[in-house]
Amino acid sequence: MNTGSALLQLRGLKKSFPAPDGGRKLIIDVPDFSLAMGEHLALRGESGSGKTTFLNLISGILAPDSGSIRVAGSDMAALGEHRRDQLRGSSIGYIFQTFNLLQGYSCLENVMLGMTFGTRADRGQALALLGRVGLSHRLNHFPRQLSSGQQQRVAVARALAKRPKLVLADEPTGNLDRKNAREALELVRETCLETGAALLLVSHDTDVLATFRNVRDFAELNLVLKEAAS
Repeated sequence: MNTGSALLQLRGLKKSFPAPDGGRKLIIDVPDFSLAMGEHLALRGESGSGKTTFLNLISGILAPDSGSIRVAGSDMAALGEHRRDQLRGSSIGYIFQTFNLLQGYSCLENVMLGMTFGTRADRGQALALLGRVGLSHRLNHFPRQLSSGQQQRVAVARALAKRPKLVLADEPTGNLDRKNAREALELVRETCLETGAALLLVSHDTDVLATFRNVRDFAELNLVLKEAAS
């Protein structure tokens, strides 16, 4: 991996959470990781292995205990909350496993809001993306009026709408049937190729992982898991 052109660089990344015994349980211990501009990488890992925590650290939703997280040249871990929000909003598209749609807004409004930190809100781009995920007939529906699969497709469109430099995808097809899963994944991959965005996807789905040339085991990346398995 060419770290000289890395869009994402992690060094000495650690994150722990309170344990039942009053101590701390180390969840993430990644000494070194990088992702080049335009690179597509899938991380294989089982549920509960810390993959979502890993993505939340990269996106600045969680702050690490220690280490650096450089995205497009800026250290996410060193920024205050407001600047982290700005960096995430301008450079990162995040497809959440749990959708994270705003319940009081329509499908179209959710996608338009996803462009808030981009160059501009482009209604035409939002309409095109919702059309590509098969939701042109649901533009004014609210999340509660959609199936879980339809909500996931809105989440995909929202993450791609601002043409981010880095797309993070947390089990992005987990709530879709095979046909819609394949189409949604193709949309993510194609849009990233069109815009030159890097893609980091985490999944345990063998069908999803089989579509990537570059696949790594999260257990090998995260020393917590590597040491537990040895």
